[in-house]
Amino acid sequence: MPCLRFSRTLRAGLLVALLATGGAVIAQIEDSGRGVAPIASSGSFEVSGVSVDVAGANAEAARTAGWRLAQRKGWDMLSRRLTGRPGSLPDSALDSLVSGIVIENEQIGPNRYIAKLGVLFNRGRAGSILGVAGETLRSPALLVVPLQESGGAATVFERATPWQEAWARFRTGNSVIDYVRLTGTGPDALLVNGGQVSRRGRGWWRTILDQYGAADVLIPQVKLRRQWPGGPVIADFSAGYGPDHHVLTRFTLRVERSDALPALLDEGVRRIDAAYQQALRQGALRIDPALSAPPPGQPLPTVNVPAPGSADTGSEVVTGTPEGRTTLSIQFDTPGVAAVASSEASVRAVAGVRSAVTTSLALGGVSVMRVVFDGDPAVLSAALQARGWQVTQGGGVLRIRRAVGTPSPTPSAAPAAPTGG
Repeated sequence: MPCLRFSRTLRAGLLVALLATGGAVIAQIEDSGRGVAPIASSGSFEVSGVSVDVAGANAEAARTAGWRLAQRKGWDMLSRRLTGRPGSLPDSALDSLVSGIVIENEQIGPNRYIAKLGVLFNRGRAGSILGVAGETLRSPALLVVPLQESGGAATVFERATPWQEAWARFRTGNSVIDYVRLTGTGPDALLVNGGQVSRRGRGWWRTILDQYGAADVLIPQVKLRRQWPGGPVIADFSAGYGPDHHVLTRFTLRVERSDALPALLDEGVRRIDAAYQQALRQGALRIDPALSAPPPGQPLPTVNVPAPGSADTGSEVVTGTPEGRTTLSIQFDTPGVAAVASSEASVRAVAGVRSAVTTSLALGGVSVMRVVFDGDPAVLSAALQARGWQVTQGGGVLRIRRAVGTPSPTPSAAPAAPTGG
């Protein structure tokens, strides 16, 4: 019995220790995280709102049958949307086309499955089968600054907000807008905040956009008004763009309970994205030329002054201006968090790279890094190959992979200090 009593005591102590440790970890996450990482924008065709209601021998069989039915319905909806005609494929073909199932809402019973699902189809394969090449119109890279006003306070990335979370979970695969979505961590809260939205100076905006590899800025704004705690919420939305905050559209949505706020904001994001796409097609969403123009004034020529005692020929050597700056996207494998930091560090170490920021994170898959480089992309490609990367180029995008058997680059050891003779 004493042994049993000791075992129970030890077990209780371990439980308390685990709970205490877990609480500390959770507290660290909540305190340190002021941003939300956006979901990977894979570029898949997405069909949402597919309703299924099926029965099966058990819960698992019913769920599998429901997902199969969602694939068939989703393919028919995608075919009607892209070609105007109904379409059908066998389940074996759909299995190779579907890249993911999104559970919007589901109810699982002993032998019944009721759900509303979303289906993601591989864009390249689905487009070739349907005979469409996808959208040829594509916007330049545009930085998203989700501004939320609630309780008289304007917030962007100073802390995590429901509005930022809505933009982080928005799937951009079906949009023609090339969104640059920030996580809100690191320097984001200092560079992009509520005060920056009200600034009109192009100089500072140009610096921020160069940092994130964007051509202009989008400012989707929501103003939340709560009637009482837990009660109705009224949201006033506006779709703005540019440093002058030109407004494309305004609308108001309402929900009767505060726990429905995420669904309200998701609908707001969907409508604002539709407004941005329509403005791009109509030519109303134009890039501010002042954001891509060089700063006013020409750089002063640099004169090489001869060193004392050297022969002075009476001539001056004037250096020229640097080469043109290039912004491009680099796709790289990210099996874990460490791969993100190591890949960014490896790219930043290349001479001429001004910034390298991961704009689309997909842990366990392929992430996208936006790089600003002083020079030609071919020069950057050669420099990355020299650092042990396998580089393929196509469509203005670089795809880099680690060569088989090539270890990650590590800083070279400092030379040993000379010993006294």
